[in-house]
Amino acid sequence: MLKKKKYNFWKRLHFKYRISIINENTLEHIWKIRASIFSGALLILLFALFLITITSVIIITTPIRYYLPGYLDSEIRDKALKTAIKVDSLEQQIRFQNTYNANIRTILSGNINVDSINTVLDTVTLSENDPLLQKTKSEKDFVKKYEEDEKYNLSVLPPTSANMPMEGILFFKPVKGVISKKFAPELKNYGILIKISGQETISSVQDGTIIYANYDISDGYTIQIQHKNGFVSFYRHVDSFLKNVGTRVKSGEAIGIINTYNKKDKENDNLEFELWYKGNPVNPQNYIFF
Repeated sequence: MLKKKKYNFWKRLHFKYRISIINENTLEHIWKIRASIFSGALLILLFALFLITITSVIIITTPIRYYLPGYLDSEIRDKALKTAIKVDSLEQQIRFQNTYNANIRTILSGNINVDSINTVLDTVTLSENDPLLQKTKSEKDFVKKYEEDEKYNLSVLPPTSANMPMEGILFFKPVKGVISKKFAPELKNYGILIKISGQETISSVQDGTIIYANYDISDGYTIQIQHKNGFVSFYRHVDSFLKNVGTRVKSGEAIGIINTYNKKDKENDNLEFELWYKGNPVNPQNYIFF
């Protein structure tokens, strides 16, 4: 009995029905179709899947998706964030460009003021990975030759005070700060450490020519200036260069910037300043009032 019911149900599903459209006046068959319940349900299911697929494609690829709840908020938030980042970058580039243009106009007009360099160049910083600071072949050869010529100078004892020229020589203070470590050649401290607070401009202590300005692994960015009468000054832990190698500078002229903000290594809060005379280190405090 149960098998008979199942057979009758399956037979009804596959039993074909005919649907016809007849002209009432002529009794002519205009359109007809023969289909079973099973084939009709399958056809309706396929049509529904096709309709859902087409609707989904239209919603995803057209602005209609903005009317879906929750979709608009996340997309607008993402676009707003990207736009804010681009605007911030453009504003920073505009500030750099304005600073550069102002410096050029000041230089061309001849009205440069040493005391105003801090405010003019506060936004100018250089990175160790800046391609402009990468050594060329000629610079590498120069550094190698210079290091070979100077590597034995540290063992030379400083000259006596009688051999140090003092008359007619005026030295400018390299940077504003407090001396945190004094000159002690017996401890291999061939200069002094000047504690800096915030950001300060580094100035040349005397007229001279920059003979070295590059990055050193142990001392960071370093500037070396050859002065008259056999003096050479060293400025270590510099953050930004304002002059290039070969540039002639005057006493008190800005050559770099040191910035102690956001530095994890507190030792680099100090400017390491050295003064050498004819290959021998001398005490800068004998020449400069700090």
